[in-house]
Amino acid sequence: MHVILDYEVGNLASVARGFKRAGMETIISKDPAVIQRAESLILPGVGAFEDAMISLRKSNLIPLIEAHVQKGKYLLGICLGMQLLFEKSFENGVFEGLGLMRGTIDYMNIPLKVPHMGWNELIFNQPNDKILNRIAVNDNVYFVHSYYANADKADVVAYTNYGIDMPAIVKKGNIYGMQFHPEKSGIVGLNLLKAYGALFI
Repeated sequence: MHVILDYEVGNLASVARGFKRAGMETIISKDPAVIQRAESLILPGVGAFEDAMISLRKSNLIPLIEAHVQKGKYLLGICLGMQLLFEKSFENGVFEGLGLMRGTIDYMNIPLKVPHMGWNELIFNQPNDKILNRIAVNDNVYFVHSYYANADKADVVAYTNYGIDMPAIVKKGNIYGMQFHPEKSGIVGLNLLKAYGALFI
């Protein structure tokens, strides 16, 4: 069972529709009993890092996320949800994240238009990772963000280049993150979600 975490930040219905198109049923919930039974948790998010962390704390979801990960079960962060996985963000201040992955969330100080909004190619850093099984090198996905993960290279499965190289898919053990929106990335995004679902087969 895939549970989309409901902490009142993000496009929950859109993410649920994306998973459904990929052939996977999800439940949107903040119920601890439902979350504890989940095979995987989906952490979506749009908006500001600080607001999202405040909402996670108010929803009392952080201990549930930590317990889930410690049991070796899968967690997928999408867009802002991926950024929340890291240690801290420098978006409009300095704010602590979940600290499940090493690195910081930094502003895109680049000579191109920010926010980075549109289609960009995925460049494989770990081509043998199972999450990439159903897509091809240089397939494009849809990004909307002004900040990026300054992550350990060992945790970067795929990256994109928009003025600088930026992690697009990250992984640490049973934790995955996607900076782009797979639910808005056409057949490529659906195939990535299918590959995530296949991890449980």
